[in-house]
Amino acid sequence: MATRFLRVVRAVFWLSLAVWIGMVVFFSLVVAPGAFQALPRESAGTLLATLFPRYYTLGALAGVLATAAGALLRRHVRAPTAWVAVMVLLNLMLAATLYAGTVVEPRARALRPALHAEQVEPATQAEFDHLHRLAVQLNGAVLVLGVATICLAANLTSPPR
Repeated sequence: MATRFLRVVRAVFWLSLAVWIGMVVFFSLVVAPGAFQALPRESAGTLLATLFPRYYTLGALAGVLATAAGALLRRHVRAPTAWVAVMVLLNLMLAATLYAGTVVEPRARALRPALHAEQVEPATQAEFDHLHRLAVQLNGAVLVLGVATICLAANLTSPPR
C-alpha cells in the first residue's frame, strides 16, 4: 500500500473512531440530559426521538469506516495478529450500533405515541422501559469497547514513515 494511501487510511480510522466515540459521549452525557433538563419530559422525548435516527446512522457510518480502515491497516501495524482483537472490538461495536438503530430504536419509536395516551397500558410502558434500558446498555457497550479499541490500536500502530 502506498505511503500516502496508508496515511489517508490511518486518518480515516482514527477520525471515524473519534467521531463515533465522541458522538456517544456527547449525546449521552450532554444532549439527552440537557434536553430533559431544559424541556418538559414529553418535549424532550420528542426531540430525542427526532435525533435518534440521525444519531444511529452517523454511528453506523463511522463504524463501517473505522472497520473498513482497520481491515486495511492490519498488514501495516506492528503486531498484525494482535490487530485481530481491534477488529473484533470494532465489529462488536458496529453490531451493537446497528442493533440499537435498526431494532431497538424503531420499536421504541412505534411505542412512543401510546406513552402519551391518557391511560398508558402497563405492558406498553414496561416494553418501552425495557427498550430504553437496552439502548442505554448498547450505547454504554459501544463507549467501553471504543475506549478499549482506542487504547489497543494506539499501542499497535506507529506513525507513517
